[in-house]
Amino acid sequence: MNFIAFQIIRHLLLFIFSFSLSFFLAPVLIHYLYKYRLGKQIRKDQNAPIFMSLHKNKEGTPTMGGILIWGSTFLITYIFYSLFLLTDGFFAKINFLSRSQTLLPLGAMIGAGLVGLFDDLLGVFKIGPKGGGLRVRDKLIVYTLIAIIGSWWFYSKLGRTMVHIPFIGDINFLIFYPLYFVFILVATTFSMNETDGLDGLAGGISMISFSSFLIIAFAEGYYDLSAFLSVLIGSIIAFLWFNIYPARFFMGDTGAMALGITLGVVAMLLDISLFLPCFGFILMVESLSVIIQKIYKKIKKKKLFLSSPLHHHFEAKGWPETKITMRFWIMQALFSALGIALYFLDKFMV
Repeated sequence: MNFIAFQIIRHLLLFIFSFSLSFFLAPVLIHYLYKYRLGKQIRKDQNAPIFMSLHKNKEGTPTMGGILIWGSTFLITYIFYSLFLLTDGFFAKINFLSRSQTLLPLGAMIGAGLVGLFDDLLGVFKIGPKGGGLRVRDKLIVYTLIAIIGSWWFYSKLGRTMVHIPFIGDINFLIFYPLYFVFILVATTFSMNETDGLDGLAGGISMISFSSFLIIAFAEGYYDLSAFLSVLIGSIIAFLWFNIYPARFFMGDTGAMALGITLGVVAMLLDISLFLPCFGFILMVESLSVIIQKIYKKIKKKKLFLSSPLHHHFEAKGWPETKITMRFWIMQALFSALGIALYFLDKFMV
């Protein structure tokens, strides 16, 4: 068996194992979320009456389902790394935990997931401003600190200072690289959080984006990273089985923040951050709709969109939730395909 054939089999086995384990654990998690009534609380915000009317029927649905995604990914990573330490041969080839490729995305995902979990718990028990958990400012500070740790790792441990500019070449950002790194991670983290607003929406977008990254990582020979992404995608798909409309549980900040920061870290590892407008197209559009709405309200003293982020605007216009989700998935798939095409075209030309 040649090396590439083995890697394909390795990735498929990890994907299947991840999906199977996550699928088995999901009902257990759902049971305890319902048992302890860890349901989502809809904020009584008079500045967002449309959102309140659209989502009041979802109050009480368990949140924090994102634990399944990062929890399963961490568990599988730990299992195969432990088997690698205890045995040799087969499991040494299956293990995918490595300092240069998977340690940072895994660590960032777990760190962001735990902070998101804390925020979700505050929201469930109505602790914090308006009973909704951490303020945006507090979240920004915490996730910026996580991003700073990641930027230090890239800059000091991996010696990264170069950023690839599509169709131009590599540019040395020097001491500005850590700042750029922090910007990318904070942007992807909060954009994923903005996108997580409909059943299956953020999970489906994540599945498509990470699948695109897997293709690129595999093509570039980052086999441990692509194996890690296979495990992550398997857990996301298992999560989606229970999260598609009508959702049995929601992702929560613990899932959205974990996936968002991982997306940014992997983009930086693969040096494809400037392709993120394609691979994170829906995330970008959702965030821009929030920014534009705020600016427009300040200038014009009225709303441009009926509600923001953008998926709530279409919801307010009467689109069924499933239609919005599926159409956003389709748009993300198209732009991800464009991103892959542009990436490989860039490789041939530069």
